Amino acid sequence: MRTNPRSRRTAGTVSRHAPTLTAVAALAIATLALTGCTAPTPDAASDSPRTGGTLTYASGDAEPTCLDPHVGGNYPQALLSTQFLESLVSRDKGGEIVPWLASSWTTSADGLTWEFTLKPDVTFTDGTPLDAAAVQANVAHLQNPETGSSTGYLALGKVVSTEAVSPEVVKFTLSEPDSALLESLSQPWLAIESPTALKRSQDDNCAAPVGTGPFVVTKWVKQNAVTLTRNDAYNSPPADATNTGPAYLDGITWRFIPESASRYAALQAGDVDVIDNAQPDTIVQAEKSGSLQHLDAPRPGASNRIELNSSKPPFNDVKVREAFIRSANVDDAVSSLFQGTATRSYSALSSVEPLAVSKPELFTYDQKAANALLDEAGWTERDTDGYRVKDGVRLHVQFPVSTNQSIPAEQSLFEQIQATAKQTGFEVALEPMDLGSWYAALGNHEYNAVSAPYTKVGPDVLRILYHSSGIVPAPSGYFANNAQVSDPKLDALLTQAGQVSDPAERKTLETDAQNLLLSGFYILPLYDQQNHFLLRSDVEGVRAMPTVSTPTFQGAWLNR
Repeated sequence: MRTNPRSRRTAGTVSRHAPTLTAVAALAIATLALTGCTAPTPDAASDSPRTGGTLTYASGDAEPTCLDPHVGGNYPQALLSTQFLESLVSRDKGGEIVPWLASSWTTSADGLTWEFTLKPDVTFTDGTPLDAAAVQANVAHLQNPETGSSTGYLALGKVVSTEAVSPEVVKFTLSEPDSALLESLSQPWLAIESPTALKRSQDDNCAAPVGTGPFVVTKWVKQNAVTLTRNDAYNSPPADATNTGPAYLDGITWRFIPESASRYAALQAGDVDVIDNAQPDTIVQAEKSGSLQHLDAPRPGASNRIELNSSKPPFNDVKVREAFIRSANVDDAVSSLFQGTATRSYSALSSVEPLAVSKPELFTYDQKAANALLDEAGWTERDTDGYRVKDGVRLHVQFPVSTNQSIPAEQSLFEQIQATAKQTGFEVALEPMDLGSWYAALGNHEYNAVSAPYTKVGPDVLRILYHSSGIVPAPSGYFANNAQVSDPKLDALLTQAGQVSDPAERKTLETDAQNLLLSGFYILPLYDQQNHFLLRSDVEGVRAMPTVSTPTFQGAWLNR
């Protein structure tokens, strides 16, 4: 396999003064916990965790319309729900699946049945016990079309039934083997919620989902903040947690501050303790500061990329797709706009995925080659504005941009791509819009190109995104295959990779699938999906989960 030659930043690496980001060769999630044996005193900061205090978090991601990650299933939901919901399994910093709400599991020789033994004496915060029936109710909720799940629904596509073998053991029966089942179950979009709470109306459950986690949703003032309060009875941390009991914090105030400069100013002023979606310039400033820390946690799964809609003109022609890619000067844009906080990707997968295949030779900026390809494709004429024309139709690329998901630096990158593509003769129409309008544009196929982040643990994300079955919308209306790839050979590779149990065989299949996808010029990789968190220096014990790189505050404390 061709391994990714990029600098592999540690998912969850913290920097306080370092001028550059640490490069590593494998996935790792680092904690910020500082532990010691000296008891805290009222007058001095301590290296031992202190109990008490409320942490204020400021998010730049779009405020969820529903706090239940089963409904839809986007990253802002994952950020929040990590604090109050838990999954059957987790993943450690070495990439191994470890126990969480399930203490152990077994699978049949044919891979069609899995049995999960649940951790004993765990209770949801509404008093409902965690048992096999609770897990069954959650699978049913995710698979019910009325729930409107996308991420969780797609992840459980092979589960055909569940059975309570005993109160402590739940059995999953699959339609075919699923090599990614444990990876999928580790994600917050498949977290386990109280079956009692799930019987409420969807509006009620969206307002305050009930889990087994270290915090409880006690209030949500929309367009302002969510209030989370410590679960004093908490006893179910994942196997790799540093704190095995209830959270140290009294609670968390989870604010929504869309404007990046305002978030950073609030952090500097001490009005908030942690911010996400940090911009490149503020990351550089923070790393030179003695009062701030930087938590760098690239997301797993897919890289951040532009997908080209191959189902309709002009990108139903592979030569035009390649010409567009050769017209995009991404290297210079990433270098100038991200100031060393992001590294150019040439892969469909994140650099934290061990099976990522990188093909830099397919994504070089080459205006001469792009012009030749367009000539070969019949786009030989130009209009008075310099754009290519064929049969009286301009070479037009409709590109909706979610202003909630694309940070300003990324939007500037799109503008630079627009400028360099114009030189070749592409008219790229960037259409900034809010998240709801953006989802509608995708659902109505009103796009030729789109940057659509998708986070999933493991290489099976390729099957979700590029198997032809992903062209069919989930019950939520969302379909994952935005590039509209429909290639029987690729389908066969992805299907087989999703079924095999042998790691070496899976690696070969995923490698072949990536080579086919990349050489088809369906996507233009940009860089890893970015997770940059800035924290005040007195916030200790925060780590990024080794699953989808969301921060967890179960072991966090305020050193004040």
